[in-house]
Amino acid sequence: MSEVSESPETPAAPTPFDHRTLLATLPELPGVYRMLDAAGNVLYVGKAKALKKRVASYFRDSHPSPRIALMVQQIAKVETTVTRSEAEALLLENNLIKGLNPRYNILFRDDKSYPYILMTKDEFPRIAYYRGSLDTKRADYFGPYPSAVAVRDSVHLLQRMFRLRTCEDSVFANRSRPCLLYQIKRCSGPCVGLVKPAAYADDVQLARMFLQGRQQEVIRRLTEAMEAASAELAFEQAAIYRDQIASLRYVQEKQYVESTRGEDLDVVVAVEEGGLVCVNLAMVRGGRHLGDRPHFPAGGGACTPDEALNAFLEQHYLDHPIPGKILVNLPPDEEVAGALAEVAARPVPVVEPKQGMPRMWVEMALQNAKIAITARRTTLSLQGKRQLALAEALGLESLDRIECFDISHTQGEATVASCVVYAGNGMKKSEYRRFNIRDITPGDDYAAMRQAVQRRYEKVASGESVAPDLILIDGGKGQVAAAAAIMAELGLAHLPMVGVAKGEARKPGLETLIFPDGREPLQLRPENPGLHLIQEVRDEAHRFAVSGHRAARGKARRTSTLEEIGGVGPKRRKALITHFGGLQGIAAASVEQLANVPGISDELAEKIYAALH
Repeated sequence: MSEVSESPETPAAPTPFDHRTLLATLPELPGVYRMLDAAGNVLYVGKAKALKKRVASYFRDSHPSPRIALMVQQIAKVETTVTRSEAEALLLENNLIKGLNPRYNILFRDDKSYPYILMTKDEFPRIAYYRGSLDTKRADYFGPYPSAVAVRDSVHLLQRMFRLRTCEDSVFANRSRPCLLYQIKRCSGPCVGLVKPAAYADDVQLARMFLQGRQQEVIRRLTEAMEAASAELAFEQAAIYRDQIASLRYVQEKQYVESTRGEDLDVVVAVEEGGLVCVNLAMVRGGRHLGDRPHFPAGGGACTPDEALNAFLEQHYLDHPIPGKILVNLPPDEEVAGALAEVAARPVPVVEPKQGMPRMWVEMALQNAKIAITARRTTLSLQGKRQLALAEALGLESLDRIECFDISHTQGEATVASCVVYAGNGMKKSEYRRFNIRDITPGDDYAAMRQAVQRRYEKVASGESVAPDLILIDGGKGQVAAAAAIMAELGLAHLPMVGVAKGEARKPGLETLIFPDGREPLQLRPENPGLHLIQEVRDEAHRFAVSGHRAARGKARRTSTLEEIGGVGPKRRKALITHFGGLQGIAAASVEQLANVPGISDELAEKIYAALH
């Protein structure tokens, strides 16, 4: 009987996804759907006003978007979650996109919160630049503004026109004479009683009206006040009103792009040039155009401007205030507009203007978006050139992620190590880390470096964190040897590492690169783009370490100074710092002011005063 050889089994073709069975079970209700591949990876997350209708649209014969067509070919499973409303679906979708980072979703990474102008609710309110969560019980907030520059320009303008204070409360409460801002007519001196509360309150009200876009009403009130002061022969006061009116008219002339209706709106435009898509956000507050900020999508493959625009509208306005109106350059998605209105609990017109000032704002935003694309293309080209040059100099196949360490201390005091990250085409500040170094001999930089490197790469060794393509150590042979020893203990000796030793007189361009494997040191030419990349990352690590060290040192010194005073325990230290805003305010206080703090007796107040002077 002859043998019959068996041919190896060919793997079975993947079973096509049965979308008809799925669609038969889906309701016509709002919700979120998740597309998964055969391995269980989430490909795409979307929201729907009606789940059945939206999911069915993915399984038609043709797709206008190649990105979506490619994604549909990989679908092996669809999971859905029904929500109570379209707004709830939008919120859930946004959270899932940020948490799962699906391959085919368009994601806008906005690491920074937008800045505001803060106006406190004190007897003499202060104005200031502010970024962070809003506490409307303690202050009013005007904005948001597209950039810190726009906020600071507006604060300076308010100082010049209305002379409102900008100093911290601890400084304000302890002034005995007016500061320089009073001398240069940028503050009315409420700290030392040089302006009556009623007059200051009038200035605050005018400043509020100005920030709300009611410039014409402000000018009318100032004109009436100027005429009244002139009639009473109060010519100095009349001159102040005259200067305020002149400043306002100058602002109006300079702010040529403005609306007389004092409206709040955003301009959101999306444009594509040469394969790069940019969504540009311009802000108009109180009728004043405050500037714009470009955003570039991450992930999602090659997306269209329409897709990028709708993705931005969904993601941005869940984290930031929704204005009264949004102007766009492309026909808006009705579902997105409806979801935003539901989130805001009011109508939010999303319109494509055809004429007038709104159209001018859109055209300006489009022009600035194109400029941003040109600038980004130049930056990407430069960054790629620098990475390639450094990879060639170090003999590396690829170079995308660089991590750099530096140590900072003052004669061993408050030692802090920094780890900064360069990835893709720029510094990734959200991934920076600081390490407070403890349990070492003060001033032992080698031990500090060992501890920082160990704490950072323990997670890499356990598979909990991503490994870099290159590790930079700001230091010479000793620091590099200390870092390399720890990496060997962690089983990560294969990761490329280079020390950056400063040249003669610490002059840039003379740096020497130190290798842990005993290779001869390398000195790149000053004009080498790879060296420029090293300098940028090294300098950022140094800045980040120094700022952390100064904060730690200042905190330690403030605490230790008060700790040395007998009778001042943790509760009294906290009461003093809370009352005066810090050691500087405590040191500036008189014995009587110190004794007014709960828990501080007259005797203890004298003791504190003597210790700080």
